[in-house]
Amino acid sequence: MQKFELLSLLVFLIIVFLVYNLEIKFIISRIRHRDVKSVLLKKPIIIIIHFLAVIGMLCFLYGYFIEPYWIQVNTVNIFTKKLKNTPLKIVQISDLHCDRKIRNENKLVDIIGYINPDIVVFTGDALNTIEALPTFKETMKKLKAKIGKFAVRGNFDVWYWHDIDLFNDTGFKLLDADSIRLEKEGEVFYISGLSTQFSEKCRKILKDIPNDSYSIFLYHYSDLIEDLKNINVDLYLAGHVHGGQVALPFYGALITLSRYGKKYERGRHIVGNKVLYVNRGIGMEGGIAPKVRFWSRPEITVFNIIPEGAKSPDCF
Repeated sequence: MQKFELLSLLVFLIIVFLVYNLEIKFIISRIRHRDVKSVLLKKPIIIIIHFLAVIGMLCFLYGYFIEPYWIQVNTVNIFTKKLKNTPLKIVQISDLHCDRKIRNENKLVDIIGYINPDIVVFTGDALNTIEALPTFKETMKKLKAKIGKFAVRGNFDVWYWHDIDLFNDTGFKLLDADSIRLEKEGEVFYISGLSTQFSEKCRKILKDIPNDSYSIFLYHYSDLIEDLKNINVDLYLAGHVHGGQVALPFYGALITLSRYGKKYERGRHIVGNKVLYVNRGIGMEGGIAPKVRFWSRPEITVFNIIPEGAKSPDCF
């Protein structure tokens, strides 16, 4: 965690602590003095504390009960000279973090089925617990794509599930330092991917991709984006950050755990001649991390890769 992220988190936690500490102390004081009716009718500063405490509680309830289940579908249109006549429709999902409790898995299948993509890609972090492996596999198996389904391992997958075959019988091709040549209606494009433990191999797997072919690169972290100069990558798809999972209006993510901090915390970024997209993910961090999302809805991203000069699609 970078220093400014640690500082922003500490400031946020201190403010929350002070608000609720003052709120509790004031309420206890008024009850002890049997002056309950005046709890909300004192000095302006007390009214402000009451207001902040109520807003904070409402935000927590929203972040726990509503936003984690409210999937957003974002569409990104990218025009390229490398495709002549045939568009590609690619769906990215990331960070499912499947738990014992089923959350968005069934919705995910229904939404992607409606989109009907050429390619589905998964950019890592499958499980929070091994007990959720059947849920993860069943979900991934049900996802449909006309050309293929591809995945890379994220940090959770490498740290905790390195000895588990996450993608067997799901129809997904695991890219462990691999590049795959694909075609649609005679037009050639490439998809490459690295699991998180293979970052040093990125240039090796990408160096032989022809410069005139559209190139898609999958890696859980966005951390390699500035290391790929003079390498043919047109679209770099990452996850990991969850958009912060808890973010603040006008400020964004409190924590990113990224090499570049908040620079690439979510969404689309143009880096030289490359498009980087950092997906907010579907699930939530495992372990002791609170199971909340705030200002960072679960995300499915649809990329329409369109030959330059063609019209934008009307939807998805």
